[in-house]
Amino acid sequence: SGRVSLQCLLSDILIIQLITFFSCVFQAILIFCWVYVRKYQSRRESEVISTITAIFALAVALISSALLPVDIFLVSYMKNQNGTFKDWADANVSRQIEDTVLYGYYTLYSIILFCVFLWIPFVYFYYEEKAEDDGNTCSQVKTALKYTLGFITICAVLLLIGAFVPLDIPNKKNSTEWEKVKLLFEEFGSSHGLSALSFSISSLTVIGMLAAITYTAYGMSALPLNLIKGTTSAAYERLENTEDIEEVEQHLLRIKSKCRDGRPLSSRDRRTLQQLEERLRTLRRRERHLESIEKSWWTKFCKAIRPLKIVWGVFFIIVALLFTVSLFLSNLDKALHSAGFDSGFIILGTNLTNPLNMMLPVLQTVFPLDYILITTIVMYFIFTSMAGIRNMGIWFFWIRLYKIRRGKTRPQALLFLCMILLLIVLHTSYMIYSLAPQYVMYGSQKYLVQSNKTIDVQPRNVTFVSKDCDADAPEDQCIVTRTYLFLHKFWFFSAAYYFGNWAFIAVFLVGLIVSCCKGKKSVIEGEVDDDDSDMSDDELSAYYH
Repeated sequence: SGRVSLQCLLSDILIIQLITFFSCVFQAILIFCWVYVRKYQSRRESEVISTITAIFALAVALISSALLPVDIFLVSYMKNQNGTFKDWADANVSRQIEDTVLYGYYTLYSIILFCVFLWIPFVYFYYEEKAEDDGNTCSQVKTALKYTLGFITICAVLLLIGAFVPLDIPNKKNSTEWEKVKLLFEEFGSSHGLSALSFSISSLTVIGMLAAITYTAYGMSALPLNLIKGTTSAAYERLENTEDIEEVEQHLLRIKSKCRDGRPLSSRDRRTLQQLEERLRTLRRRERHLESIEKSWWTKFCKAIRPLKIVWGVFFIIVALLFTVSLFLSNLDKALHSAGFDSGFIILGTNLTNPLNMMLPVLQTVFPLDYILITTIVMYFIFTSMAGIRNMGIWFFWIRLYKIRRGKTRPQALLFLCMILLLIVLHTSYMIYSLAPQYVMYGSQKYLVQSNKTIDVQPRNVTFVSKDCDADAPEDQCIVTRTYLFLHKFWFFSAAYYFGNWAFIAVFLVGLIVSCCKGKKSVIEGEVDDDDSDMSDDELSAYYH
C-alpha cells in the first residue's frame, strides 16, 4: 500500500508541475498576443469585443501548439534511458497521465470548435452589420446570429459524420504494418464522442493545411530574405517621392491650362485630371509617412541592429531549407514504403532518414535540448505564418479581402488573421510528424530486447539491450502519443496531408524564387494606398512616435 501511495503521490506531483508549467506559458502567451494585436490594430476602428476575441483566439492557437512538446515529454518521462519504466510509472499511473493529456486535447479542441464555428463568426458578422448599418444593437445581433447559424450547422454536421462514419478499411492481407496501425486505434478507443471531435478537428486541420500551403510556405521564404535584403532608405524614398510630386503637379497644370479660356475639358482630360489628383493625394500622404519614419526612434534602432537582422535572416533560410529537405525525404519515404493510399500513407518507423530525424536522437542525450528544438520548430511555423499573412494579406481566391498593416488593421481583418493562425497551428502538429514521425510517435522512449549474444546457455543469464521504440516494440513496452492518434484516426485525412506536403514544398520553392528576384521592400511597404483616408495618416504617425 505504501508503494501504491508513493506512486500516486509522484503522479500527482507531475500533474501539478504540468499545470504550473501551463499557467506560466499561458501568461507569457497572453502578453505576446496582447502586444501583437495592439501592434496591428487600427486605433480609429478598435473595438473592445473584437480585440478580446482576437487575443483569446490567438492565445488558444499558441497554447494548442504547446500540447505537442508536452505530450512527447510525458510519454518519454515515464521511462528510463535503459528502456525500463520508472518505479512510479506502472500501468495505472501511465494511464492516468495519458488521460490527463487526452482531457487537455478535449478541452482545447472543444474551445477551438467554439471559436471557429460560433464566437469568431458572430463577432465578425456583428461588426460587418455595424459598419453597414448604424441602427439599433438588437437588429445587428439578430443578423449576426442568423449568419452564425450556418457555421453552427456545419459544425453539427461534422460532429455527426465523425461519430458515425464507418472506419472499415479494405484489409491488406500482406501488410502487417497496417494491422499494427489498426491495433493502435483500437487501443485509442471507439468512443463516438472522441471520433466526432477527432473528425471535426481533422476537417479544420485540412483547411489549416491549405492556409499553411498559401501563407506559411511563402512566409518561410519571404521572412528570411526580407531580413537579409532590408528596406530602402527613407531619405532616398523621400527624394524620389518629391520628384514624383513635382512631375504630377506639372502634368496637372498642363491639363488645367487647356480650360483657361473657358473651354470645357474633354471627358478623357477630366478622367486624367481626377486620376492625377488622386495620385497627388497619395504621394503627399507618402511624403508625410516617410517624414515621420525618417525622424522616428524606431528607424534609428532598426539601423543599429541591421547586422543582427542579416544574421537572423541567414539562420532562418538555413532552417527553412532544412525543413524542406526533411519534409521531402519523409514524403518520399511514405511514397516508397507506406501501406499505400488506403491506409493514408501511414508509416511506422523510418526507412529514409532525414536531417531532423538524425538530429533529434542526438539531442535526446542532453535533456531538454530535443524538447527545445520541437518547441522552436512550432514557434518558427507560427512566426513564418504571421509573416506570410502580413506580406500577402487575406485573400478569397483572387479577391483580396483585407490587408494586415501596423496600426491600421480593421477589426474584421484581425478576426480573420487569428482564425487563419488557429487553423494553421492545428496543421503544425502534422507537419512536425512529417518531419520526425518516429519521434512524434514515441518521443525518446526505449524498450528492452533480448541480445543476440549469449553468455551462458542458462536462461537466467540471458542479457537485454535497449532499443528505440518503433512499430516492432511490444504493445505494453511503448506508449504512443495522443497527438499521433488524434492525427491519424481517419485514413483519408492522412492521405490529404500527404499530398498537401508535396504542395507545400512546391509553393515554398516558387516563393523562394520570387523572393530572390524581388528587390528591396519600401520602408512603408503596404502602409499607404490609394483607398486610404487622410485620417489614417494620424494612426501611422502615432504608431511610429
